[in-house]
Parts: sequence; C-alpha cells; structure tokens
Amino acid sequence: MKFHHLGIATENLEETLEWMKNTFEIKHMSDIVFDKNQNANLVLIETKDMVFELISGDIVKNLIDKNITYYHICYEVENIENTVEKLKGILISPPKNAVLFNNKKVCFVMTNIGLIELLEK
Repeated sequence: MKFHHLGIATENLEETLEWMKNTFEIKHMSDIVFDKNQNANLVLIETKDMVFELISGDIVKNLIDKNITYYHICYEVENIENTVEKLKGILISPPKNAVLFNNKKVCFVMTNIGLIELLEK
C-alpha cells in the first residue's frame, strides 16, 4: 500500500478550495467532478507536500453536521480485493469505478485506524 491522498469533507467545496489556494502552494488541481456512484462533488488537489481530496455532498453530510472534516486516508494498491482481505476490516463500500480517478476501482474499508479508501492502480 502506498499513500495517495487525505480525504477532507466539506460543506462548501468552492469556499474550501479558495481557502486552500490561499493557504497552500498548489502544484496541480483536478476539475471539480460529480461522481454519481458516490453521490459527491470531488476535487483532487496536489500541494507541495500533500495530496488532498475535497468531498462535498450527502455522503459527508453527517460528518459536517458534527464538525468533522477528516474523512479518510487513501492508499493505492495493486489488487483491491486482496488488500480488503488483508486489512480484515469492515467493507463499507464495495469496489466501484471512481470518476475522479479515471474510472479506476475504489472501495472504502473501516479499520482499526479509521476509514481507508483503496485505489487500485
């Protein structure tokens, strides 16, 4: 598993994006996309030191209502199914194609260290 990004929940994607532009040295930023499989608006931001995914929509509403913004950590993996078995966590969302990652498979697993997103290479 290789670290890929940190997922951040936000109520207002544009406002948070503007704050990040004013706070971090942005190297690259994706377009804002709507992923119907996740029912979320998403944008990937690569800064000098870190990669962030901003997520807004119904999928993170409960977190936002509790003032929780740290949503998940994402790891890139060779084989998503093998990694799910290895983690021995609770599969929250089965593997599905993700618009933000050029339709590569992603899934979410609740583990002892919190929610992990797996992104298949």
